[in-house]
This record gives sequence, structure tokens and C-alpha cells, in this order.
Amino acid sequence: RLIESAAREMRIDPVLLRQKNMITPNAFPYRAPLGDVFDTGEFARVLQRAVEAADWSGFEARRVASLQRGQLRGRGLSSYIEWTGALLTETVDIEVDAEGHVTVFSGTMAMGQGLQTTYTQLITEVLQLPAKSVQLVQGDTDRANGVGSVGSRSAFVGGSAVVSAGRKVIARGKELAADAMEAALSDIEYRAGAFHIAGTDRQIGLAQLASQQPEKRIRVTATETPSSPSWPNGAQVAEVEIDPETGVVQVVAMTSVDDIGRIINHMIVEGQVQGGIAQGLGQALMEAVTYDADSGQLLTGSLMDYTVPRA
Repeated sequence: RLIESAAREMRIDPVLLRQKNMITPNAFPYRAPLGDVFDTGEFARVLQRAVEAADWSGFEARRVASLQRGQLRGRGLSSYIEWTGALLTETVDIEVDAEGHVTVFSGTMAMGQGLQTTYTQLITEVLQLPAKSVQLVQGDTDRANGVGSVGSRSAFVGGSAVVSAGRKVIARGKELAADAMEAALSDIEYRAGAFHIAGTDRQIGLAQLASQQPEKRIRVTATETPSSPSWPNGAQVAEVEIDPETGVVQVVAMTSVDDIGRIINHMIVEGQVQGGIAQGLGQALMEAVTYDADSGQLLTGSLMDYTVPRA
């Protein structure tokens, strides 16, 4: 809002003013005044894509058209950068039993982020196993270690630990397979749920290997600590129409361009972006805590009165 005010006061295009002051790609890694280090970003490019998608230059024609229908039209623009990865260490346990079931124990807890899907995708990719063989146990402190879900850390930090634990299953399995097949550790290869002796047709499946262990299972623990937080960023443009007689606001267009790094599940990412937009619209247009002016009685004490967006 400060940038927007400055642009209006100096009569500079708010897009241009933002782009002139954005960190350029050749400045990374960039240390911010408070000490955080941004590793990468193309902020001006992301903003440009957003305003192009929103047809920024065509706004005046739309504003005039709205006026002819008796409506006021306005627009808002925002660029953001988001720090993610609170508490950069997470521990994950993985257990493989004699039936070939893979159980992932994580201290993180799903609350709508789709972690069951994301973690399952990660572990099936590492272990080259079908998703139906994978089970995820979250938040059970008797059976799992870990920190939990807070500060946008679950997929970034917890997912990194899942990948690390999966790789550790393979490393431990190679040791056990070398012993079981009386082969050199360096000759053991892993693919599609089985350990092979290179250059031969001899192999042993992960489930069979687990069944030969004293406890009929293979269990590993892995702790992963990413080197730094990640910095997803993006830009959004909103256009609204207001009925000057009733005050009713219609959000007629919403454009979002987000640089979030490597996508694990595209549908989940789209859902999170859309959910974030809905939450922001709710905060801007619907949600308010109000009290009676005379008695101080809370008037919005339940969801019957406090309005939040819903599907």
C-alpha cells in the first residue's frame, strides 16, 4: 500500500514503480536488511506475467463500460514474497513389513494441505512402488518423531525428510540384500521394489527381505535439515465492481501468478492458491469482529454471525 500511495503521489505507473525497485535476478543470493537470504527469484518477470494476464492496459475501457452500467470499477495489485520452512529439521520413520506394506510415520499433520497424497507420491517415486502399498501415519507421538505442521513447513521440510527416509530404506536394504544373497554391497542394485545383483538374474524383493529379518520388518529413521527456508513469491491483480446505490461489491476478475518452485501435485497446488485467494477475499470483504456499541457484547461470536467464505 505504501508503494501504491507513492505511485499515485508521483503519478508513476504502479507496475513500473514496483519493477524499478524489485531485486534483480543477478543480485541473488540477496541478503535482506533483517538478515534473511533470498536464494532466487524473478520478481519483475512474475509481475509482468500477472499484469499481462489481467489485461492491465485494457482497464480504462472496462472502467468506462462499468460506469455506463452505473457501476464503479477499481483494481488492486500486489506482489508478495513468502518465507516458508519454520523449524528446519524434521524426522520421519519408514517401516516395511513382510507383506510389502510401507508405512510412513511423520510428526506433521494434515489439515487440508493434501499431505497424504503428497507424501505418498514422494515415497512411491523413491521406492518405485505402487501407491496402494503405502500408508501414512501422522501425528502419532507414540509411533513417530518429528516437530509437526506449523509455519508452512510440512511439504518443504517434512517432505524432504520423507525422501531422505525412502533413500535410507534403499541403503539399508542393499546392506541386508548383500548379506542375504552373499554378494558384494557394491554389486547390489535397487529397482521396482527389488534388490538385484548386477549382471545376474538373482534378486530379492523388498517384502521378502523384510520377512527374513528377526522382527519381520525393516525400519529406518531419517532426519533432514534443509540448508535454508524457501521463498515462494508471486503477484496478484484484483478487479472489483461496486454498486454505488447498495454498496454491493462484486469481484469480477482475479489473476494470480505464483513462483512456487518444483510442483509435486499440480491439483493440490492449484487448490491451495484458490483457497488462499478465497481466504483473502473473506478478510477483505466479509469478515469482521464487531461489538455492540453500548454494551460491548460480542455480536459475531459464532459462524452464524461471523461471515467466512464457503464453497
